[in-house]
Amino acid sequence: MLDHQKHCSVACSPEIVAGLADPLTGAGGSRWFAVAVKPRYDKAVARTLETKGFQTFLPLYRIRHLYAARYKDSDLPLFPGYVFCRFNVLARLPILTTPGVIQILGAGNTPIPLCETEIVSLQTAIRAQLQIQPFPFLQVGQKVRINKGVLAGVEGIVMSFKQCLRLVLSVTLLQRSVLLEIDRNQVCADSVLGAFSSIPA
Repeated sequence: MLDHQKHCSVACSPEIVAGLADPLTGAGGSRWFAVAVKPRYDKAVARTLETKGFQTFLPLYRIRHLYAARYKDSDLPLFPGYVFCRFNVLARLPILTTPGVIQILGAGNTPIPLCETEIVSLQTAIRAQLQIQPFPFLQVGQKVRINKGVLAGVEGIVMSFKQCLRLVLSVTLLQRSVLLEIDRNQVCADSVLGAFSSIPA
C-alpha cells in the first residue's frame, strides 16, 4: 500500500517547493496538478474525472508476466497512486469529491501545480510509444534537451552515453522518475556539453 502522506511530506518540503520550476502563480488559470488516489484506483479516477469534463493524464507502461506457461501483457501506471489532472485550483471541489481521490498534492491545504515542461515531456514520450519504465528519482545529473525526432523539445537527465542515450524524465513535485532510451544522434552535441566529463563511459 502506498504511503501518500509520506510522499506528500517529502515532495512538499520547503526545499522542493522552493526549487519547483512552476511556482503557484496565476491561480485563476488552468494548471496541471497531481491528484493522490487510493491504491488501484488510478484508472477509475482518471475515467471519472474525464466524464466530469477534466483533462487527465495517466501515463502507463507495459509489463509482461508469465502465468502458467503463458505470457500476459499488463498496462500499469508509471506513477502508481497519482493521476495528473488539469483544472482551475479555485474550483477544485469536483476533484476532491471524486470517489477514490485522497487529496491534491501540495503544501498543507495549498495545491501546488506541476511543472508544465515535465508534463509535456512525459506526454511526448508516451505518444512516441517508446519503451519506458519507472526509475528512482534523481536530483542531480546532466540535463539535456532533445532537438530532433519524435521527442524534440523533451528535457531529461542523461544517465549514460554509449550506443544509446538513457534519459530520465522526472516529476519533481512527486519525486518520481521514468527511464527511456533513445538514439544518441537525437541530441545535439552542444546541448550535452559537459556531460562527457561527468558521466562514465
